[in-house]
Amino acid sequence: MSLLERPSSCCGHDHGPSIARLLAEAEAACRARGVRLTDQRRDVLHALLEHGHPLGAYDLIEKLRPATGRSPAPIVIYRALDFLQQQGLIHRLETLNAFIACPHHHRAGERIAFLICETCSHVDEVAAKEIDVALQGLATRHGFSTNRTVIEMAGTCRACRTASEARAS
Repeated sequence: MSLLERPSSCCGHDHGPSIARLLAEAEAACRARGVRLTDQRRDVLHALLEHGHPLGAYDLIEKLRPATGRSPAPIVIYRALDFLQQQGLIHRLETLNAFIACPHHHRAGERIAFLICETCSHVDEVAAKEIDVALQGLATRHGFSTNRTVIEMAGTCRACRTASEARAS
């Protein structure tokens, strides 16, 4: 079942806007920036949106194979992932070495934290304003110029914790 078909209460997580709307927004954002969301890039973004959980490059190759009957070359997938990441349409999760679609419209440079459920693989993307000041202060005190900050927390999401507690009762 795709995210487009899945009811918002299927697993305790809000799946947000439809895939069609998110793809249209991505297309419009690319057009506004003067870049092109090619068919290959669109297919990769669609696969990430539809899956709803992090996927590695080789997982994407397998996911895209049924559409064409052939496996896309890894370099093609990596180029598409690089483009989508540069455009802010996806994120790379460092600890998982995987990618996830970004349906949010946060500002460039806004610090984001990822809450990764080790039980269901759901990933919440949240603005990390609370720790931004502390991280900037830490870097400044040490004369460090930050190019990139990755904040990932692994654990158990509310839906899985609630389900576990219900089973234990």
